[in-house]
Amino acid sequence: MTNLPDVPDHYFTGAPATDEERRTMTVRLAGREVEVEVASGVFSPGRVDLGTQVLLRAVPSPPSAGNLLDLGCGWGPIALTLATRSPGATVWAVDVSERALDLTRRNAERLGLANVRTATPDAVPADVRFSAIWSNPPIRVGKDVLHGMLRTWLPRLEPTTPDGDAGGAWLVVQKNLGSDSLARWIGAELGLPVERTGSAKGFRVLHVTR
Repeated sequence: MTNLPDVPDHYFTGAPATDEERRTMTVRLAGREVEVEVASGVFSPGRVDLGTQVLLRAVPSPPSAGNLLDLGCGWGPIALTLATRSPGATVWAVDVSERALDLTRRNAERLGLANVRTATPDAVPADVRFSAIWSNPPIRVGKDVLHGMLRTWLPRLEPTTPDGDAGGAWLVVQKNLGSDSLARWIGAELGLPVERTGSAKGFRVLHVTR
């Protein structure tokens, strides 16, 4: 993928062009204060971004086993939360940025989370299916790239059990960046049911099931 004008390169490049400035900060994840490593050139290096905060507050506890996916992991707030809440599951933290993957790997090690596996999209075995996907997807990359990501990963969801609301894909999207139109596209193009399960601070949480 190539860079686009006025769009941060960390969304979709393997090697961000910005200088790497690493530091640690304290954040609250899965109900506890933890210290994590962040860096420039990776999404939201100064805090847990607002959209991710909305997602983490809105989503029920993830499935306790199986494969769980954080799509576009950045420095890892979603993957670390999934791994903490579901120690019996395998959490795949996927990103195109090697810097992001290194940060997530190091943060998982720092927190003693041995169930996190970091990988570029192409490195995830094709036969792996996911009990749940949590994502704050990179809307600003444009519709073609975003739709391509969702076409690749949403069909890899395991069917949601009747009593398992925690399964499926949980996506947080800003209202003014097209959350409603994205929900319609997922339903029309991928044939997957979509429910708007929450709304806060200008964001919607979409729940996609199979």
